[in-house]
Formats: sequence, C-alpha cells, structure tokens
Amino acid sequence: MAALFPYLPALFFGTVFFASFLREPRRLVNGLLFNLFLLSGLGALAFWILGTGNRLLIAVAATLFIIFLLIIGVIFALHLVWLLWNARVVWRREGHSLGNMLTLVLAGSLLLLELAASFGRSWLPNPLYNGLAVFFSLSILYELVALYNFLTALVLYNFYRPRHDQDFLIVLGAGLLGGERVSPLLAARINAGLKFYHKQIRKTGKHPTLVFSGGQGGDEKLPEGLAMQRYALAQGIDKADTLVEDQSKTTYQNMLFSARLIKQVWGDQPFKATFFTNNYHLFRAGIFAKAAGLKANGVGAPTSFYFLPNAVIREYLAFVVIHKRRHIIVVGLIALLAIAIAVQQAFMG
Repeated sequence: MAALFPYLPALFFGTVFFASFLREPRRLVNGLLFNLFLLSGLGALAFWILGTGNRLLIAVAATLFIIFLLIIGVIFALHLVWLLWNARVVWRREGHSLGNMLTLVLAGSLLLLELAASFGRSWLPNPLYNGLAVFFSLSILYELVALYNFLTALVLYNFYRPRHDQDFLIVLGAGLLGGERVSPLLAARINAGLKFYHKQIRKTGKHPTLVFSGGQGGDEKLPEGLAMQRYALAQGIDKADTLVEDQSKTTYQNMLFSARLIKQVWGDQPFKATFFTNNYHLFRAGIFAKAAGLKANGVGAPTSFYFLPNAVIREYLAFVVIHKRRHIIVVGLIALLAIAIAVQQAFMG
C-alpha cells in the first residue's frame, strides 16, 4: 500500500476531473481539477522514473524538464516583445479598434509596472514601496493563476465533441463587413456548422435544422441571422433546413432567443442542440447557454493564430466581470495583507 501512495493523488484528481467534465464540461472548476491532476500526475511520473534507477531514462527526463523551464523562461523574458509584435500584427490586419488594442494595453501596463518596480524604491518610503510590491506581485500572481485556469477550461471544452444525432445546430452571429457581408470570422462559424450538418447526414441520414442567430446592429443593413442564412443557401443548403433568429444582440440573447424559436417549431418535447462559434469564444458561450436554460454544448471554429491573444484576453476579462465578486474579495484580501505589511514596517522602522 505504501508503494502506491505517491500515485494516489493523481488517481484521485483524475477520477474527480473526468467525473466532473463528463457530467458538465461548461464549468471553470474543470480547469482547476485538470491542473491538479496534471501536477500530481507529473509528480507520480517523476517518482516512477527515479524509482527505476535507469540513468539514461532519468537523464532524458531531466533534460526535457530543463528545456521546458528554459522555454518558459524565454517566454517570460520576451513577454513585452511578443505582446508588442502581436499588437502591431493585429492593428495592420484588423484595424485600430479598442478590442484590437488589448495586447498593446497589456504590454504598456506591464512596462509601467516594471519601470515603477525599478525606480520606485528611490521615490517612495520603504514601507510604502514594500506594501505596493506585495500588493502588485500577489495580485498579478493571482490573475496569472486564474488566467491559466481559464485557459485550461477553454482548451478542454474545445476538445468536447457532441454526437452526430442533433436536432438543431445553432450558429452564433458576429459583425457583418460593410453592414451586409459575412466576415471571415463569421464564415468560420457558419462553415463549422455546415461541416457538422453534412457529416451528420452522411453518418445517420438525419437532417438537423440550422438556426442562424444574430440581430441587426446599428451599423448593419440587415440582421446577421439573415446574412448567415443567405451564405448557407449559397453553399447549397436547403432553406427548409434553416431557421433565422434575428433579434439577439448578445451571446446570452443568442441562446435565449434561439431556444424560444426552437420551442415554437418543435413544441415542448425534448430536443438535442449544438451551437457553433469561434474556438476562443466557445467556453463563455457555453456558460451563457447554460444560463439561458439551453441544454447544448458547442463546437469551436478555428481562428487565425495572430488574433487569439487579443481574443483570449477579451474573453478572460469578460469572465472577470462575470465573477467580479470573487476577484474583488481576493484582491481586497491581498490589499489588506499589503497594508498590514506596510504599517508593520513603518512602526518597526
């Protein structure tokens, strides 16, 4: 029994994670459970490798571990460089909107913090400087851990694949080019839905109904749902296999109004539905589907790699707003700790 003890944490966290994910993949706690499983699993693997006494295996494992640490170190050392490079690429390809400035804003904020850390000691009294250093260090560490947990949950949810036995395929809208044309980003969502549609027909012969969900923005000439339907019809989809939801303005309304439309044509009998959006938006869309009472999971469409950093930061900030009470409490406790340290040093000094 004692020999199995190092492996028990990995077995425990692995069991809890898989049970939680299979029961409900749209939960942030799945990211935490997976990371605990991963860490305990790596610890168990290290224990097993050391226990073999095989010098070659130990040397290879140690080398891979050192290379991994070096890669992480390089990423952190060059974080400002790649953030600024990404901001430049996004600006050139996507325009100068506020949503495309997030990596630039993050790079600027980190640069200011690093400058403050370098010169602040000569400007501020030691107790105040140390208190601020504790506050910003712990706050950034907390947000990095929270971001990593969010990214883990997001990636895991992108691996989830609904069965090809769906009654409805809900494609979420996005802004139109020139107020009337489907953008490449929106086309990726529609194409993901169409791919699932055709694959289900080939596998089962069952025709699902495509629900194109999106209202008309103030700068748009027609509802997004209608533009999406026209795009699908141009790809050869039968109009009888489509529905248009043209009133929604937010992702939550996409889910809520689509569910209402489905019930109008389907009645109160149970149905199976899957939604389609871009991969970076998939997890938050799943949360809104759950909040709207729509029993549906999603499939993520691929997104250009250069666009992902801005998009993921935006998604994370949206989750911070959703769970703002939790973040306020944690940052507040960190602030109290920093104040206590500053006061203690001031009296001791």
